[in-house]
Amino acid sequence: MRDQPEIDRADLRSIAIYQKGILVCILIYLIAVAAQFAVPRELRLILVIGVLGVVIAATVFVFLLSIKVYSTGVGVLLAILTLIPLIGLIVLLVINGKATGVLRRHGISVGLLGARLSDLDSLE
Repeated sequence: MRDQPEIDRADLRSIAIYQKGILVCILIYLIAVAAQFAVPRELRLILVIGVLGVVIAATVFVFLLSIKVYSTGVGVLLAILTLIPLIGLIVLLVINGKATGVLRRHGISVGLLGARLSDLDSLE
């Protein structure tokens, strides 16, 4: 395993915030997939427009998080992949796993909803 540079407190806080954004996007994405079967055909356009907004937000969060935990080039690649249906969901899960690993490696507990930001305030 290659040596990873030490991440400062501000970057850890950014990683935790971006991860929370990704978790919200995953949740909304999954709800939208289930909702497409319950929503009448006439209202599906509204659902699609909402999902498009979530995909754009997810792309931004993936890019911001990727440049913190990987590099700018990987961030651009993952952001582009996020725009592809189903592959985008996989990218969200992968980058979420990487963020969880980084936060845990720095002693921050991460739960189902991400890291508690109050835990980051207690770091030196």
